[in-house]
Amino acid sequence: MLDRLFLNHPRSVNESYLEHQAHALKFSGSLLVAAGACFIHALVPGLFQRTGSRTIERLHDEMVVHRKRSESPARAVASTPTLSRSDA
Repeated sequence: MLDRLFLNHPRSVNESYLEHQAHALKFSGSLLVAAGACFIHALVPGLFQRTGSRTIERLHDEMVVHRKRSESPARAVASTPTLSRSDA
């Protein structure tokens, strides 16, 4: 049970538990900052006009590049999520 909860997913992306934790914490920090910028943008539309979308694009690129580096090419392409304008 502990193996499934803590180790299966990090292994599936060729990371140790601590490596995966570091990446996930970095992503969550970036998303928290982007959420704050989006909140301020909702109140004052002239501020942070592209901060949220730029952050999402950057994180997506980092995740895809990282996945391609650590997986076989066929698996990376098959498992790469796509973002469309309607997802934003």
